[in-house]
Amino acid sequence: MLTNNYLNYLANIASRLNMKAAILTIICLVLSWTTHAQKTRLIINNFDVKESLTGNSKIAIIATDSLNNPIEKIGGTFKFTINGFEQNLIFHQGVAVTDDPIDGSTFVYFKHKNQEKSTGKLYFLYKKGKEITPIKINGLLLIIIPAIILFIAYAMKRFISTFIILALVYGYFSFSKGLSISQIIESALEVVKKIL
Repeated sequence: MLTNNYLNYLANIASRLNMKAAILTIICLVLSWTTHAQKTRLIINNFDVKESLTGNSKIAIIATDSLNNPIEKIGGTFKFTINGFEQNLIFHQGVAVTDDPIDGSTFVYFKHKNQEKSTGKLYFLYKKGKEITPIKINGLLLIIIPAIILFIAYAMKRFISTFIILALVYGYFSFSKGLSISQIIESALEVVKKIL
C-alpha cells in the first residue's frame, strides 16, 4: 500500500511538472511570436502619386509593391521629403494625402527613406482647373534631352544659335516650374541605381 501511494504521489508530481512545462512552453511561444510581430514592421519600398479623390487640389501618395499594386495594410506615420521639405504623412489603408494644395503646374520630387533603402521619384504635376494629372518623369531623360540638343547643335554649327535658344527655353521651362539641378541629378542617379 505504501508503494501504491508513493507511485500516485510521484505521478501527481510528474503531472504538475508537465503542466508547468506546458504553461512555460506556451508563454515562451507567445513571447517569441509578439517579438517577431514587432520586428516585421511594415515599410514602404515603392509608392505612386495620384490626384486626391476629394478633388481639393491635393495629391495622394499610395504605398505600392514592386508591381505597383497598392498595399492596403500600410498604416501609420511615414517621413517623406517633398522638394527638399520633410513631411510626416499619415497613411490609412496604404494612402496618404499631402497637407498643402497645389496652386499650379509644377515639378515635384518625392523621396522616402526607410531602414533598407531610399526611393525617389520625379513628377510633373499638370494642373488644369481643379484637376491634377501627375506625370512621372524619368530623371535620366532630363540629362539626355539637353545632351542630344547640344550634340545636334554641335553637329550643325550654322544652326547653333537656334539650338542655344531652344536649350535656354527648355532650361527656363524646367527651372521656372520648381525643378533644380540637384533634383535632376538625384533623379537620374535613382534610375541608374535601378538599372545596375
